Amino acid sequence: MADEKDRFGDKLRDKERAEEDRYFNQRDKALLEKLREQKAGAAEPAGMRCPKDGTALASIDQHGVMVEECPKCGGLWFDKGELETVAKREKDSWLGRLVFGPRK
Repeated sequence: MADEKDRFGDKLRDKERAEEDRYFNQRDKALLEKLREQKAGAAEPAGMRCPKDGTALASIDQHGVMVEECPKCGGLWFDKGELETVAKREKDSWLGRLVFGPRK
């Protein structure tokens, strides 16, 4: 009889552990899903925010060159290639001298 009690007690403990494992697995799954949703919501790269006010930048076409503009403050940001494209058009201006150096 004592042997049956031990086996029954072992089965109860196993069931309790299984229920506990199931609970924590479900909780971990929900937390992981929440983290994935947060990560998906922050899909834009950190560098795509306005350095002045932190607003997400929007890519716009300015005379055939794609630049990033802040919709809040109106600031424009150029990548190196974009700046060189504009500077080539303006080679005799201050912008061209800034990018390519003084004319010799």
